[in-house]
Amino acid sequence: MQTLSLAPWLVATPMIGALVLLVAGRRTDRWGHWLGVLASAATFVVGLVMLLDMLGTPAEERVGTHTVGTWIDAGALHVDLGFQVDPLSMTFVMLVTFVGTLIHVYSVAYMDHDVDRRRFFGYLNLFVAAMLLLVLADSYLLLFVGWEGVGLASFLLIGFWDGKRENAVAGKKAFVMNRVGDMGLIVAMMLLLATFGAVDFATVLPAAGEGATAAGQGMMTAIGLMLLLAACGKSAQLPLQAWLGDAMAGPTPVSALIHAATMVTAGVYLLVRSGPILEAAPDAQLVVAIVGALTLLFGAIVGTAKDDIKKALAASTMSQIGYMMLAAGLGPVGYAFAIFHLLTHGFFKAGLFLGAGSVMHAMDDDVNMRRFGGLARLLPVTAITMGLGWLAILGVPPFSGFWSKDKIIEAAFVGEGWRPWVFGLAALLGAGITAYYMSRLFFMTFAGRRRWSTDGADHTVERHPHEAPRLMTWPMIILAAGSVLLGGLLALGDRFVTWLEPVTGHAEHHEPVLPVWLLMTLTLVLVLLGAFLAFRQYAMAAVPVEPPAAPAVVRAARVDLYQDAVNESLVMRPGQYLTRALVYSDRTAVDGGWLGLAGGIGRLGARLRRLQNGYVRSYAATMLGGLGVVGLVVWALAS
Repeated sequence: MQTLSLAPWLVATPMIGALVLLVAGRRTDRWGHWLGVLASAATFVVGLVMLLDMLGTPAEERVGTHTVGTWIDAGALHVDLGFQVDPLSMTFVMLVTFVGTLIHVYSVAYMDHDVDRRRFFGYLNLFVAAMLLLVLADSYLLLFVGWEGVGLASFLLIGFWDGKRENAVAGKKAFVMNRVGDMGLIVAMMLLLATFGAVDFATVLPAAGEGATAAGQGMMTAIGLMLLLAACGKSAQLPLQAWLGDAMAGPTPVSALIHAATMVTAGVYLLVRSGPILEAAPDAQLVVAIVGALTLLFGAIVGTAKDDIKKALAASTMSQIGYMMLAAGLGPVGYAFAIFHLLTHGFFKAGLFLGAGSVMHAMDDDVNMRRFGGLARLLPVTAITMGLGWLAILGVPPFSGFWSKDKIIEAAFVGEGWRPWVFGLAALLGAGITAYYMSRLFFMTFAGRRRWSTDGADHTVERHPHEAPRLMTWPMIILAAGSVLLGGLLALGDRFVTWLEPVTGHAEHHEPVLPVWLLMTLTLVLVLLGAFLAFRQYAMAAVPVEPPAAPAVVRAARVDLYQDAVNESLVMRPGQYLTRALVYSDRTAVDGGWLGLAGGIGRLGARLRRLQNGYVRSYAATMLGGLGVVGLVVWALAS
């Protein structure tokens, strides 16, 4: 590939933008936001040039590495600063830069009145640069640098409005929970180094199959589980999912960037990139699928009870990423479908979040859907674009989600024994619940009677909903077009699956345990049923402004199925008690012992100091006593 040498500029361009905006400070306030947009757009152009070059290259030559130089050379460990350019990394490059640029443009208008807009764009550029480094790295160690950069950028952006304590706490929560996952990646790299003597993809991945024999199945399983732990942290999967809902404290463009193009997709990338390791560790691969299946249902159930429009979409992301993790856990048959759904999801989820931001813009930043209703006529562009994204995530043909999510459902029904029935039925059930909660979101916002003239306490609220400015609506329109067309274009002739084969390998076609036509029919029936139930409940019937009394399962879903209470009981409080016990033992045993010894020596010194009284007679008596002792010793030795 002739453009391979451009790879470093994919990371350098947004990084330079971030440095200028963050270092130059207030001097760039007037034009800094446009510099941020330009840096992201220029990165997209560089990526597009490289993509076109790759498309003109034979499939067997589409994997290349550009080495900048030696990064670490310490004994047996040698790591180059290199960039891996192949169909998988380029897919992420195009998603991150294209969707990211649209979010940058949207943010110009959305953050128009924020005094720190320039700093916000600096953080956005940093986010894009870190994500691109993550997906372009040619080793786990360099990937880890981007991995941590994404974590830092998310912390800065989620807590951007840190004047409110809950926003600062949300950023800290995301940062801390992701550090738990990061330990998984650190341990995985240690095990890789101990097993293969390297951490670069070119050495580790081809040797992974042999490693299962040479190092033992247990070692490969441990590596796979540690990689899964890392992925759970970044992609908000069980049991490290609790930070995602609170991350909605950040500005809405941040939510769109995190959920559509960056952070939460990193875990899926890590597992698909590490496919040979998972294939050498079937037990770890099975756990990946189980975690994905549980999370897709967990997120869907939580989404059914959320009244906060952004938190409902956050639960949706958790569920959709669960689909991708399930596909990654199915092995080669699911790798391409996981990335396919990740790509289509990036478009319709970004559009949905930006649409939610447009609704908030019209409703004085209110996020409570119970105080929306009847907005379709007042916000026609927002309603249409969000409607197209809604149909895409439901998987209604011919929208994008139909081509990607249905393929995961079909792949989940492939296999023998209990697995196809458990995983397949979980994926099928998730599709029905998704249709319900996303239809609930759409109808509560745009259909039914207007509820935004009251705050639920019989107080009149003066609101004048209006459509967002063009800088906000045009990115939404482009993303809506992708929600309609992208899936069908990439599915035509298995085009996308074939595109990824140089990385994911060729997967033999296997028939599911149920006929494909039956699976498609069952999926569509469940989707229509879920949408109909939501229509009857939230479009035809009156929606109460205050949450009504509900069964126990609904009350549990409203508080995220008690995930915070569980974490506090199982992790936080035991950790606090352990910390207090260690502090007490440190003060009493460790510090107390040494301080006691030091105190004893001090007291002994104080007593000896009394002998130094300045009187000659005392010193003479001491000398005489000393001579007496010496004489006794000599006499004892002589006798």
